[in-house]
Amino acid sequence: MVKKIKRNIGDIVKIDIGDGQYCFACILDEPLVAFFDIKTDLHFEIEEIVQKPILFKIWVMNNAVTSGHWPIVGTQVLFGDLLKPTKFFRQDIISKKLFICTDSIESPATREECENLECAAVWSYEHVEDRLRDHFSGIPSLWVKSLEIK
Repeated sequence: MVKKIKRNIGDIVKIDIGDGQYCFACILDEPLVAFFDIKTDLHFEIEEIVQKPILFKIWVMNNAVTSGHWPIVGTQVLFGDLLKPTKFFRQDIISKKLFICTDSIESPATREECENLECAAVWSYEHVEDRLRDHFSGIPSLWVKSLEIK
């Protein structure tokens, strides 16, 4: 039986995006993960990684970490933008009404208030890896597009 890896706040994970290139992310409150704006084929120290800007924060299925698919390469005490609350938008499938979700509190919102927010969706690691590859290739992500406000 394969032992599941525990997901801990502050863990830094390494994400293989192919062609010998890696990205890094920080585990936040479940299921939130912050992805750093870095792609490299080199080894980086944790202190260098966490100084990079945050590219985006999204909810990710736990198996990305618990399965070992994204190996933990270190741990960091949270600081700065890693500690800031994250807002998401949600759109009701039937009424199309919009809401902003912050720390599991939901409130009605306008389209303008939601436009630069991530959709409240839980991503699979495969889709996150696609999104990272697209970002660093300079092409729009089909997955992000599929979650846009309707």
